[in-house]
Amino acid sequence: MTIKYVFLVSRQAKIRLVKWYTTLSQKEKAKTMKEVSQLVLARKPKQCNFIEHRDTKVVYRKYASLYFVAGIGLDDNELLTLEIIHRYVEVLDRFFGNVCELDLIFQFQKAYYILDEMIMAGELQEASKKTVLRVIAQQDETEAVENSERGWGDLNLEGVARTAMLTVQEFK
Repeated sequence: MTIKYVFLVSRQAKIRLVKWYTTLSQKEKAKTMKEVSQLVLARKPKQCNFIEHRDTKVVYRKYASLYFVAGIGLDDNELLTLEIIHRYVEVLDRFFGNVCELDLIFQFQKAYYILDEMIMAGELQEASKKTVLRVIAQQDETEAVENSERGWGDLNLEGVARTAMLTVQEFK
């Protein structure tokens, strides 16, 4: 089974995360994201989570305010893809502790890192939640050590992100 792309889109049609596993031009990628986002957002909640779009099957699932979308080949298993999406959400939820859209906006690098640990070259590489979370914890430890060696100390990125969000909200 080969995944062609994964992306997260909000109800307002804002792309929050994109990962491509096939080579396409930027124009073609933008066109595909726009078309697929419109197709997914236009569907009613009771409709099937599978759509055929050009030469791919689009598999999606909505969690809170985000749609998790994956494009697969026409011969690939849709239910397995739904399970992969669900596993990714479970890992995000465990890592962030009840993940929300803001977590993915301000800590997007962690969301990409988790996705990269699970899927490589469009193939599922690691299905174990414990293993993925352990590797992420090791990466966080390494990052903390490197920051302290550089004299940066413990950077409180979460606090910076929340402060930035408050500042943005004050201007609205």
